[in-house]
Amino acid sequence: MLKDICINELEKSIIPFWNKLKDIRGGFYGQVNLDLDVLKDAPKGVILHSRILWFYSAAYNATKNKELLDYAEHAFRFISEKCYDYEFGGVYWMMDADGEPFDDMKHTYNQAFAIYGLSEYYKASGNEKARALALRLFEDIETRAVDEYGYMEAFTRNWFPTGNEQLSENGLHADKTMNTTLHIMEAYTELYRITRSEKVQKRLQYTLDLMIDKVYDKENHVMKVFFNRQFELIGDIHSYGHDIEASWLIDRACDVLGSDEYKKKTSDLIVDVADNILNVAYENNSLNNERDGREINKNRIWWVQAEAVVGFTNAYQRSGEKKFIDAAENILQYIMKYQKDKREGSEWLPELTFEGKMILDAKDPMIAGPWKCPYHNGRMCIEILNRNIDI
Repeated sequence: MLKDICINELEKSIIPFWNKLKDIRGGFYGQVNLDLDVLKDAPKGVILHSRILWFYSAAYNATKNKELLDYAEHAFRFISEKCYDYEFGGVYWMMDADGEPFDDMKHTYNQAFAIYGLSEYYKASGNEKARALALRLFEDIETRAVDEYGYMEAFTRNWFPTGNEQLSENGLHADKTMNTTLHIMEAYTELYRITRSEKVQKRLQYTLDLMIDKVYDKENHVMKVFFNRQFELIGDIHSYGHDIEASWLIDRACDVLGSDEYKKKTSDLIVDVADNILNVAYENNSLNNERDGREINKNRIWWVQAEAVVGFTNAYQRSGEKKFIDAAENILQYIMKYQKDKREGSEWLPELTFEGKMILDAKDPMIAGPWKCPYHNGRMCIEILNRNIDI
């Protein structure tokens, strides 16, 4: 059963792995290489720590294991005491091993994940400082990063616009991205859940409108990926993992918003996007990575597989179509056979070939690192546990 596999993976693999990375200096160690060496002096990504905060908080909320709340509190102290810039606002991009700023740029994507983690931690702990800091970050975004077209993304420490290399890929320079817009929406969903603030509600609606009207290609049932400052499409990219992730996060946002208007706006989108991904990207019981022009990248990325399990499960719950839950089950079996590292004390492998072989020169060849975290695979387990699918 999906639920049994996910509970076992969460409790026996993912949680124990990340527990070992707790650093008494503050936060968690920043990298684990492919040889499973913990690089104790590596820089510590703030996105990594926001996602760790979210993970332990969400795992506690799902299981009520009090030990997990202790790890969440450890991550919260690091973020609130070290990562937030109390002079200029916003969280930094990267800290050094001792918790001092290593890269002091401010990125809207990064602020969003801090809000996401803090909101989940508030649900777990009731700590008003977490709620207050999440709202402060919300104001940082809304006062610093908004233009007449949407959300600007990359800034210097004092919020002067700078190049967006961190979220640009495929040889393109994007001023705005689907990725950042999606995760602002995701963060505001959880912030609205814990505040019921009218201001947050209106901005959540705004991000949903951006996703529906600017990002979504209704004719082809795909999410556009990269944009210029005016939110005009650049490049010809189709990111399969982001599409399936967006399908269920948009659904979640509408549920939390509780708006019949937005549920009606997105009712077809949710299943149509999942159905398109099933048709164009599902192959060999797993998901291809992306299409760039006519070239299809068939590498198996750890987070893409995790989001596919959740997205197809969500599409099954919305539509009742068995093909979606069959795909979710098959991908989970693929993960357990290939993506999961069988070595004692490890977690998931970051990137595989189409045939399921490890890629040693991958973009992020780490078992843990600035982008390799317990957010996607941990969330997959927690989502399946919370949804209680009897299959």
